[in-house]
Amino acid sequence: MVDKLLGDGLDKAVEKAFTRPIPKSAGAQMRYLVKQLKSTKAVARMLRVSQRTVERYMKNEIKKPRKDLAARIEREVKKRWQPQIRKKAKKKAAASDGIVISTRARFGFTAAPGTTDDARIRHITQALAPRWAERLFEARDQGATEQQLLKIAAQGIGEHYFRDDGHRAHDLLVEFTDVEQIEIDL
Repeated sequence: MVDKLLGDGLDKAVEKAFTRPIPKSAGAQMRYLVKQLKSTKAVARMLRVSQRTVERYMKNEIKKPRKDLAARIEREVKKRWQPQIRKKAKKKAAASDGIVISTRARFGFTAAPGTTDDARIRHITQALAPRWAERLFEARDQGATEQQLLKIAAQGIGEHYFRDDGHRAHDLLVEFTDVEQIEIDL
């Protein structure tokens, strides 16, 4: 399992709402980060590089970062890009639209003794109510672990998919493990 599959999926879903692409070049991305954090020193500390390296990227003296640094720069830019659009997309998902989770994972159940609820790999695509989107985004913003996010998603999928919004299998507790893939749409 990838460490932050669900958390990254939430981030990517929000990024789809962006109205403009993030800066492309390393220099433009670095200038954006310096503008956001107000100093080259803060950016250097965040990216784990020297302050001089940040300055050289800003002046386009260095144009092509190493692969790991390029990924860190892009991740930090995306984290800060279009905060109002990001906030609006989360608010809309939490207030009216909800989210759609498409996943391939192992689902098992804790249910009454004597049932045949052995865990197995399933591919499920399920729309979740706005309250689940709100819980997931709040947890993500407060620094929840991947396991905590998966637990919230399992509760939402359990309610909507397995318990049919409370119409059946009332005592069924869903276990959501071994996530192979997960995609989230707003």
